Amino acid sequence: MTEVQIWQWGLVIASSLVLFFLSPWAKDTNQFFKAVQKKKAPNTFMLMGSLIISWIFAKSITNAANLGLDFGIVGGIAYAGYYLSFAVAGIVIYKMRLHGKYTSIHHFLSSKFGKTAVTVFSILIAFRLFNEVWSNTMVIGTYFGDIGTSPYYWSILVFTGLTLAYVLKGGMSSSIFTDVIQMGLFTLLLAVILFTIFRKDNAITTSEVINSGIWSFETGLNLLIAALLQSFSYPFHDPVLTDRGFISSPKVTLKSFLWASALGAICIILFSIIGVYAQSQGMQGQAAVQVGKAFGTVILLVINFIMITSAASTLDSTFSSFSKLLALDLNLGNTLKFGRWSMVAIAVLGTIPVFLDAEILSATTISGTMVIGLTPVFLFWKGDAPKISFHLSVFSGLIFGFLLIFNWFPNDLIFTTGKYANLLWINFWGILCCLFVYRIPTWIKK
Repeated sequence: MTEVQIWQWGLVIASSLVLFFLSPWAKDTNQFFKAVQKKKAPNTFMLMGSLIISWIFAKSITNAANLGLDFGIVGGIAYAGYYLSFAVAGIVIYKMRLHGKYTSIHHFLSSKFGKTAVTVFSILIAFRLFNEVWSNTMVIGTYFGDIGTSPYYWSILVFTGLTLAYVLKGGMSSSIFTDVIQMGLFTLLLAVILFTIFRKDNAITTSEVINSGIWSFETGLNLLIAALLQSFSYPFHDPVLTDRGFISSPKVTLKSFLWASALGAICIILFSIIGVYAQSQGMQGQAAVQVGKAFGTVILLVINFIMITSAASTLDSTFSSFSKLLALDLNLGNTLKFGRWSMVAIAVLGTIPVFLDAEILSATTISGTMVIGLTPVFLFWKGDAPKISFHLSVFSGLIFGFLLIFNWFPNDLIFTTGKYANLLWINFWGILCCLFVYRIPTWIKK
C-alpha cells in the first residue's frame, strides 16, 4: 500500500467517525423522517447547504471536471444548467404547498392521479435511488485502485458501511446536519484547489479560463440546452431534492431552493476549472485525477477528500430518502425500526452492481431523459387532467429514454451535430410529445 493510499484510507475512516459521533440520535419518527429537532425545522441556510451538497455528488463533480477538459468553461456552464432544477422545483413545490395544501409529492399524485400513478412514480424514484448508491461509490473506488482490484472493492464496502452507520443514528436529521458540515468542507477544499491552480507558476489566468471554450452546439451548447429542458422534469424524480421541499415552511423552502440553484451552479462551474486547467496543460483521462497527480500528494488528497465528502453527502441523503419513501410515502411502516432496516436494504442492494460489469451499467444512468414525461404533470399541476394523462405522458417519456439508450432515434430529426446532439433533440421532441399526449384526454373530454 502506497503512502497516498494510507492517507486516503485515513481520510475515509476519520471523517466518517467524526460524522458518526457528531450526528444527532433520532428518538422519534419526526426526527428520523422529517429532520425536526427541538420542534424546529431546518432554517434557510441549513436547507440550502443540504440541497447543494446533496447534488454536488462524486459523479457530478467528476463529470464537471471532465467537461471542462473537453469543452473548456463552456462545458462547466453546460453542466451547471441542471441546477435550474432547484428553482423550478422550489417554485412548483411552494405553489403546491401554498395553494394545494399538499404535504408531499406522493400526496399530490395520490390526490390527483390515484394509487396506480403513485406506484409507477415510486418505482421510478426507487430506481433513481438505487442508481445513486453504486454510481457514487464506484467513483470513490477508482481513487483506491483499478476497477476489479481488491483495494477498489474494499474501499467501496468500507465507505458505504461507514456512511450507513452515521445516517442510521438520525435518518434525515443526520443527513441534513452532516450536509452542512460537508458543504463547509467542500467550499474550503475547492478554494484550496483553485488557489493552487491560479498561482503564478502554474501559468493559467482568469482570462484564459473565461476564453477557454467555444459557444457552439458541438462544444457544449447541445448539453446546456438539454440540461435546461430536463430541468422541468428531472428534479421531481429525485426524492433527495423533493423531500427537502416539505420539511420547512413554504417561504423558507422557496428561498433555500432559489439560493441553491444559483450557488450550486457556481460551485459546479468553479469545479470545472480543474478540467479547464487540465486542458491547458494537454492532459488526458480523468481530469481531477490527472490534475491531482500533477500538483503532488497534498492536492491529490484534497481532491480525493472532496470526492469523499460529496459522495458521503449524496449517499446519506439517498439512504434517508429511500427510508422515507417506504415508511411514509408508501405507508409501509412508520417506525424507527422499519426506517433503519430500509436503509440497510438499499445499501446492500445498491452495492451489488459494483461487482457487475461497468459496461452493463452505463445504460442505467440515462435517467434524465426517461422521466421527461413528468414535465406536464408538474408544470400543469393545477389543471384538470384525468388519471390517464399521467400514464400517457410518463410512458411516452420512458419510450424516448429507450430510444436514446439504444440509439434508435431517426437522424432526420436531429438538427445539430457534435456530442450530446442526440440527447438534445430526443429530449426536445420527447417533451413536445409528452405535452401533447398529456393534453389529449382533456381535449377529448371537452
